[in-house]
Amino acid sequence: MRTDKKELYGIVIDFLPRGYVDDRRPHFKHESVLQAVGTDQFKLLELVPKTDEINIHDTVYIGEKERDKIERVKRRIGYNDLTKTARLELPFAIETIVKDREEEFVAFFNKAVPITSKQHMLHLLPGIGKKLMWEILETREKKLFENFADISERIKAIPHPEQMILKRIIEEIENPDTKYHIFTSK
Repeated sequence: MRTDKKELYGIVIDFLPRGYVDDRRPHFKHESVLQAVGTDQFKLLELVPKTDEINIHDTVYIGEKERDKIERVKRRIGYNDLTKTARLELPFAIETIVKDREEEFVAFFNKAVPITSKQHMLHLLPGIGKKLMWEILETREKKLFENFADISERIKAIPHPEQMILKRIIEEIENPDTKYHIFTSK
C-alpha cells in the first residue's frame, strides 16, 4: 500500500487551453488547465501550465523544485471531475505507468500476503479467485516471478498480468470508497 505523499510527476490526460467550458467567470479570468494522473500514487490532478507547448501523454514535473512546464498544481480532483477526453485517456496513461514500473508490480505478485483470514491481496485483482490464487502462490514458491512475461508464461490463466493491475488501479480511482487501496492513495 502506498503512503500519502506528493506526486513528483504526472502524465497529462487532457489540456484545456481556454479553461473549462462551464466556467462562469468572465473570459479574461479563464486560465489554461491540464488534467493529469500522478505517476506514483495515481492521484488525479488539475494543473496550470506555464506554456501551451504541452500535449496529452506528456510527462510533466510537478514536484516542489523549479518546474519547467507547470506553473502550479491547482487541486486534486476526483474521477467525476475528469473531462470526457481525460476519462478516455486515463487507461492509456495508467498502462504506460504500469509498464514503466513493471518491476514494482511484479513484486506485488511475489510479495502479496493475506489481508484477513478469508481474503488475500491477490483476490483484489480482477479475475483472481481461490484456485488461481493458490496456483500463483505455489508457482512463486518454486521461483519468484521476474517480469510480466514470466507470470503469463508460468500461469497460463493470466495471459496479461499488467491488464489485471490496470483494471484494479482504475477501479480504485473510479471508486474512492473501495475498502482496500493497494495501488492508489485515497
